[in-house]
Amino acid sequence: MSVFRLLFNILWFVLGGFVMGLLWWLVGLLCFISIIGIPFSRSCFVIGEMAFWPFGQDAVNRRYINRYDDIGTGSLGIIGNIVWFLLFGIWLAIGHLGHALLCFISIIGIPFGIQHLKLAVLSLAPVGKTVVARGII
Repeated sequence: MSVFRLLFNILWFVLGGFVMGLLWWLVGLLCFISIIGIPFSRSCFVIGEMAFWPFGQDAVNRRYINRYDDIGTGSLGIIGNIVWFLLFGIWLAIGHLGHALLCFISIIGIPFGIQHLKLAVLSLAPVGKTVVARGII
């Protein structure tokens, strides 16, 4: 991990990334309560970890990693993303957008705002995505 990536991740964690990561994990716990929400729950914990330390990570479509469609990248994934969006995605996206607006107030906060926007887009449709270290693809 580069020095800047480490520094940005530490600043991110202290200045608000901790809150959004906990919200992702809370949604993961809520999903885990119902049997049909368990696949969403696992994704929430993975994306929550990304929300804690976003610099140096990207979310990409699994189709590009696996080179084939699976249950999350096909038509069932679209249905899953619609259900996710209606139940949790919109609220997590609003949280990330609010944090992004606060970050964009200062020049120093612009990289943090960009990361919040990246996570807001991911929170709208996470089914069929996987988190990878930047530079893997």
